[in-house]
Amino acid sequence: QVQLAESGGGLVQPGGSLRLSCAASRSILNIYVMGWYRQAPGKQRELVAVNTSGGSTNYADSVKGRFTISRDNAKNTVSLQMNSLKPEDTAVYYCNAGGELGGSWGQGTQVTVSS
Repeated sequence: QVQLAESGGGLVQPGGSLRLSCAASRSILNIYVMGWYRQAPGKQRELVAVNTSGGSTNYADSVKGRFTISRDNAKNTVSLQMNSLKPEDTAVYYCNAGGELGGSWGQGTQVTVSS
């Protein structure tokens, strides 16, 4: 198991940007998939973006073209750059290592998009 710590959440106006970071407690070099998920109030957790060790990425349709996931194996971090934020992006964002089933999760960071 790897411990994960998210940072970078906050309150932002619609159209604004935020960058989330996830720091891992150990090397992520051999962790095939790292990702970000989110859960809005009253809704199920959903995938936002994932990045594999081979360099491929996958995004939810709702964030394509606005969000970018990046991975730094040397620093053991995964980041999520979020641009053109919308009120419907409001949620708790969770970092994940190793996949949704059986993987490790961070505590989450709140992102609120509101004017």
